[in-house]
This record gives sequence, structure tokens and C-alpha cells, in this order.
Amino acid sequence: MEIVHVSAECYPMAKSGGLGDVVGALPKYQTQAKHYAKVVMPMYRTKYLYQNQWQVDAKGTVTMGELFFEYTVIKDPTVKLGFDLYLVDIPGLLDREQIYGYDDDTERFTAFQIAVLDWINQWQHLPDVVHCHDHHTGLVPFMMKHSYAFQKLSKVPTVFTIHNAQYQGWMGWNKSNYLPAWDSWKGGLLEWAGTINPLAAGIKAAWKVTTVSWSYLEELRNAANGLEALFEYEKGKCVGILNGIDADVWNPAEDSFIHQKYSLATVKKGKKANKDKLCEQFGLPKNLPLFVFIGRLVGEKAADILPDALGRALYYYKNQCSILVLGSGDKQVELELQQVAAANTNHMNCYIGYNEALSHQIYAGADFLLMPSRVEPCGLNQLYAMAYGTVPVVRNTGGLRDTVKDMGDAGGWGIRFNNATADDLLHAMYRGIDLYQNHATQLQNMRATMMQINHSWENCVNEYLTMYENL
Repeated sequence: MEIVHVSAECYPMAKSGGLGDVVGALPKYQTQAKHYAKVVMPMYRTKYLYQNQWQVDAKGTVTMGELFFEYTVIKDPTVKLGFDLYLVDIPGLLDREQIYGYDDDTERFTAFQIAVLDWINQWQHLPDVVHCHDHHTGLVPFMMKHSYAFQKLSKVPTVFTIHNAQYQGWMGWNKSNYLPAWDSWKGGLLEWAGTINPLAAGIKAAWKVTTVSWSYLEELRNAANGLEALFEYEKGKCVGILNGIDADVWNPAEDSFIHQKYSLATVKKGKKANKDKLCEQFGLPKNLPLFVFIGRLVGEKAADILPDALGRALYYYKNQCSILVLGSGDKQVELELQQVAAANTNHMNCYIGYNEALSHQIYAGADFLLMPSRVEPCGLNQLYAMAYGTVPVVRNTGGLRDTVKDMGDAGGWGIRFNNATADDLLHAMYRGIDLYQNHATQLQNMRATMMQINHSWENCVNEYLTMYENL
């Protein structure tokens, strides 16, 4: 099969979270399974763009309402990512350094989707599947079915994967003319709660809808930022498929980012060497359990509870733990975390920003990973942590519930708690400290268990392929 993935992110070209990791890995494993997978995404002005060679694949011109624009599609001729990567450039819209956060994001991603379909529409053949990811591509299934210009594509199956339903891409009806002329009788497919909702449109118009874990699909029927009734109504075509991780990238035995490589057989020695290096870098004690947080400092990750919880942990469990935070987001949370670190200079440090290499080193050196998320559709961080023998400390929600078994249960390898509150997180950290100090054998057994779990994409890619074939 020929599978076209349409996405706003793809690692290593551009990534802000799990979406980029998934779209950078799933096509590679589909290609390894003897299918032809390609990714098309915007041509942001990232370091990866300038560090690699590209060739022009196509050029075209399209309109978006009263706007006329030219687009260029370029391709990586080396196929070094394991799949074909195509970038769409639209001067004035997509030629930015950042992925999101601009006032004209509606125009940017709508133009991108139109350009992608105009490009595919010019092919001499039809792809077998068009697989769209999140609201930035949610209008693609609708336009393929109902825009007159793309009638040639109306019989091509579409899959829409929801990585995070909190963001829906809302746009006013005054921008409905952005879409190439479409059957006005079908306007209901675009609408939800009086506005155009690209996420809702993708759910309604796609042939099949997937979410990135089983539990998240169930949760969306009760908490979907206003789309609960839609998920209940469309449940017949929705399926949860748990994300995998790229075992070529996230493997402590092969990871060039970490100080000392290690395997299951050498995990104790390897983690100690990496922890010592990490603690030297950030001025932390080497003999205490190291708790870390890696990710966006935003509400859905419950980052707002971290300053209180971590400050209290350092007060109540004085000289019993150390803490390292890697992330950025809410400026107030960043400031409060830095203040807690400044008041506990020997036991806590923060790196505000994002650093891919450092994140690998932290997974390799940490003892415990904190994930108090309010919303976690799948979560990849806990899977990375488990691959590196780092105990995940997670809230009992979404994909965290599906992938982490509490150490209190037979054969469990993680720590789970129920509420995204400082009190619950504090108690979970206490359980971690007790495990580290008093149950060393159990900790080693937990590491051995989690490192043997295979979360590679090889396990779940067949679920996607079977779904495509059924369509």
C-alpha cells in the first residue's frame, strides 16, 4: 500500500511533542513492513532544514478565499529517515521558525492542507490511504469528499488520528470561503457549537478515526473539550491503537546521546554512571533518588502543581531526594520552579527550554520520572523512561493507565496515583523514596521487568495496516 501521512510535525524536522515523535516513527516501521509510507508537512525554517539537502518535487498555485498563493514541494532524496519526507513551502505563511503560536495559524494550516491536496490531485495515480494527524489536518478528509476541485480523491480512504483533542483549531464561519468550493449542503460536517471545528470535521468526514490509547478513547466520550457527544455518536468508527516508540532512537544500548551505554545486563552500573554525570552537571547529590520531570510546563501536564509539590517534597523529605526539571511553557510556572530551585540549590535544578540530547541523558540517569498529567492521550515519556529502567510515577489516566502497572500489584513496575494534586504527587514521591531506600531488590526487579517490555512500533504497526486494508 501507498500511505500518505499529513501532519504539522515530524521528528527530526520539527517537533513540539508526541505528535512529532509518532509521525517520525510510524511511517518508518510501515516501510519496513514492505509498504510505501511518506510524510508531507510544512517547510518550517528549522535547523534540520538547513542541515540537509533537498530537491524540488513540485510547484503549484492555489487560492484560499481571496488569497492567491504559490507553493513548492521539496523532497529529501536520501530517504535516510526510512521513509520519504516531503515539505510544503508557502512564502509568507509557512516560512517561519516556530511550528505554532502565530496569529495567522488558521490561515497557515488551512493553506497547507489545500496545497497538499492540490499536489496529490496532480499525481497520475491515487494513494491507497491518506492518514491525517490532529486538527491541523482535520479539513483534509472533508475537502477530499466535498470540494469539487478534489473529486478525483473522493474514493481514497482517509484515517484521522487524534493525538490531543484539547486543541481543535476553531475558526469562524467568515473563513468558510477559505476552502475550495464545496457542496453547501454539507456544511454540517464542518460545524460544531456554532463554529467551524477542524477536529470535529476530521472525526465526521474521515473513514476511520483512531486515538493513541484505548483508555483515552473511552475518556473522550466524557471529557473532550466540548466534543463528548460527537465521540459518543461516532464511536462505531473510532478505535484506540496504543502508540509505540522508535526503538532505534530510544535504546540505552545504542544511544549516542548518553554518557555510558548500557543494557538489561548492565543496567545498575550504566544508570549509576549516567546519574553521576548528570548530577555533576547540575550540582545534585549522587547518593539520593533523582526525580525528574521532562515536558511542556502547561496545565494539561499538571505543571502548575509542580512548584508546590516539589517544594514540599524538598522540605518534608529533606536530604532524601533530588529533583531535576527539563521543560518550558507557562512563564509563571517557569518562574516558580526556578524560585524553588534557588531555595534548594543543593537538591534541585531546572533547565528551562528543550534539549533533545539532554532529555536522553536524563532518562538514562534518573531514578524516577514524574508525570502528573491531567490529560495524557498516550504519553511517550513513560515509555522512554521504562526503556531506560527509570520508574514512571504517573497519574492514573489515559495512556498512562494503559502502560504502567503499579508496584503494589503483582509484577508491577511503576507508581500510579489518582488525582492531579500536589498531595497525591507528594505521596507518590514518598513511595518512590521508600522504594529506593528500603527495597533495593524490588527496584532492581522493577527495572528488569520494564526494560523487557517491548513498546516498539513493530507491535502496533500491524493494527494500522490491518485497518487500512479493511478500508
